[in-house]
Amino acid sequence: MAAARRPLLTATAAGTLLAALWFVPSANATDESAGAPGTQSPQVTAAVDTATGPRLADTGAGADTTPYLIGGTAFLGIGAAFVTYSVRRADALYA
Repeated sequence: MAAARRPLLTATAAGTLLAALWFVPSANATDESAGAPGTQSPQVTAAVDTATGPRLADTGAGADTTPYLIGGTAFLGIGAAFVTYSVRRADALYA
């Protein structure tokens, strides 16, 4: 009976993690001096060029995403290896 509960516990833990991550706020690049879109703030005194709108931070040529791509690929490979190992172990157990 314990073997039947293990996948259920794993699925419950994964579902709980995904549900918790759903509520993590995202980081949006906004001009905080102008306030949230659609709101009028009387305390705002920052000058905004009406022709171009609010300007965001200059990030240069772009962020270097190479470490993230390498790390993501490595974790994907490790996860695939764990799944393959688990399937082979389960097949050998029930064969």
